[in-house]
Amino acid sequence: MDALTKLPGEISQLVSEFSSTPVVGNLDVGLTQYSFWLLVSAAVFVIIVAVFLKKQTLVPKGVFVNGVESIVEYVENDVAKGVVGSTWRHHFPFLATLFLFILVNNFIGLIPGAKPGTGAIGCTAAVALISFVYFIYFGVKKHGVWGYIKSLAPAGVGFPMNLLVWVIELLSLILRLVTLAVRLFCNMFAGHVVMGSFAILASLFIEPVFTHFSLVVAGWSLTSIGWLAILLIIYAVELIVAFVQAYVFTVLSAVYIQIAEADEH
Repeated sequence: MDALTKLPGEISQLVSEFSSTPVVGNLDVGLTQYSFWLLVSAAVFVIIVAVFLKKQTLVPKGVFVNGVESIVEYVENDVAKGVVGSTWRHHFPFLATLFLFILVNNFIGLIPGAKPGTGAIGCTAAVALISFVYFIYFGVKKHGVWGYIKSLAPAGVGFPMNLLVWVIELLSLILRLVTLAVRLFCNMFAGHVVMGSFAILASLFIEPVFTHFSLVVAGWSLTSIGWLAILLIIYAVELIVAFVQAYVFTVLSAVYIQIAEADEH
């Protein structure tokens, strides 16, 4: 089947399109397609928040206001209060901003032709670094610099085991930055490659109908319906993944804040 012989080349082309490419300037100074869509997402995020604040009333009205309020309350109750604990009020604005920013980026990336800012490791690393600096700052604020450093090892462990545990915990602390960035990037990147692959399959099997039509070709083109159906299912799954990944990133950040502020680890 001619369509299948073209598939490896098309997939290779698809994957290459996910590499950062400058749309303005160059890779040193300019905008890549990811940074462009990141700015678009940031603008959409600001507009959503501004419209939400403007339309707020004592009794929420309308699908938009109720929808945003439901998301905000979800982050407040399930993440801030549920994970952080007694200091949740201090961290709720940060966690809500983190969640909504990632969520908007993930959803914008699902628009055909768009790229998610969270599909670039540079973006996810930057967001992970902000979260990393944030929870260390509040850990140091709570315990002091030396107290936070000492708190990495659990209390009650004797020497030299406490030293060994401290080193392990220090490595674990550094790995939190890496895992936050890589988990979000890999999930968004892989999801878009899979969707693109099925879109290519659907187009490759329907394409011969327009170039050299015959009953045999028309029969093979029906396969496109199957690929298209699978693509729609994966697209629906990716909508859920976009939400879940924003949730996982925010919950993990909340857990790290809780651990950093805990009296004993």
